[in-house]
Amino acid sequence: MALLGSALAVMGIATSTNAQDAQYAHAAITAGHLTSAERSLERETRAGSREPEVLLNLAAVYAMTQRPDAARDLYAKVLAGKDVSMAMPSAQIASAHDVARRGLQMLDRPATMQLTSR
Repeated sequence: MALLGSALAVMGIATSTNAQDAQYAHAAITAGHLTSAERSLERETRAGSREPEVLLNLAAVYAMTQRPDAARDLYAKVLAGKDVSMAMPSAQIASAHDVARRGLQMLDRPATMQLTSR
C-alpha cells in the first residue's frame, strides 16, 4: 500500500472540497478499489464534469489499469483547461497543470522504470 500511495502522489491523485466525488474516488483508489473509483469518476465526466480533480483521478486510474492513451487524453484536457490549486494526499497544494505534467512524465517512462513491488 505504501508503494501505491507513492504512485498516487506522483500520478496526480487529487482531492478538493469542490469535488466530493473526486474525494470518494481518491479514497477508493487508495484502498485499491479501482473499478469502483473508475465507475464514479466516469459517471461524473458523463454528467459533464470537467473538474481537474475528477479528470486527474480518472487519468490515474487509467494509468494504473494499463490504459496509457486514455490517461494521456485526460491529462491533456487538464492542461488545456484553467490551472487551479488542489490539495494533494501529502497535504501540500499543487497546480493541476503540474500534476498533469507529472502524470504524463510517469506514462512516458519505460516499463522498467515503473514502480513495482516484491
